[in-house]
Amino acid sequence: MWTTCWAEHSIPSVRPPGAPSRTLRRTAYIDIVTTARVRLVLASASPARLSTLQHAGVEPTVVVSDVDEDAAVADALQRYGPLEPAQVALVLARAKAEAVAFGEKVGDLVLGCDSVLELDGEVHGKPADAEEAIARWRRMRGHTGVLHTGHWIVDQRPVEHDGSQATLGATASTKIYFAKLTDEEIEAYVATGEPLRVAGAFTIDGLGGPFVTGVEGDHHNVVGISLPLLRELLVDIGVDWFDIVTVHQR
Repeated sequence: MWTTCWAEHSIPSVRPPGAPSRTLRRTAYIDIVTTARVRLVLASASPARLSTLQHAGVEPTVVVSDVDEDAAVADALQRYGPLEPAQVALVLARAKAEAVAFGEKVGDLVLGCDSVLELDGEVHGKPADAEEAIARWRRMRGHTGVLHTGHWIVDQRPVEHDGSQATLGATASTKIYFAKLTDEEIEAYVATGEPLRVAGAFTIDGLGGPFVTGVEGDHHNVVGISLPLLRELLVDIGVDWFDIVTVHQR
């Protein structure tokens, strides 16, 4: 949908007595907004994922799922056997997307994401408490890990409206290099509470930024959503990137 407005205002000028009158005209412009052709629903409570999408011009509706993550992984283990860390992230992303998609319809595409940190072959999500976060950072410091983010899309559009009715996903993986923190730095960082709120017990775009010395792969993925991978998944179901973008022009 296009919205465009403009207005002209007549502004009387200030003049000394006896001088001829004249009128200044000023034109005020209002933003032109092109709303997204395809409505995206983000099945995640992550402020970082939402912010990343918004900075890329995507303004999704946020609907948080109530998925029991332990139960979802246990069910996948029973169905498929042992899972690689990247597969764990994908299982959880799918569970979140489908939990929202199978509820009340609020958009065209539902996107679920979930991130886990692989450290020495083990899978780590959010630490349970400060003690676990400190112990994990003592293992992470000076070492490398891999941040896996699963992405899952459910296309809710009807076929007669170009929908594919597809449900598909993939995982993006980024190698992380951690700084060699002192015990005092670890304890101070954990005391902020941030490591308890995020997968892997660290952020790259927050207080944890100084403790990540490098990455190999998509840096957006470390925040929790890979924009290039999302674009590829959209292409697979016949959706162009700018179909989900809201453009503001002036």
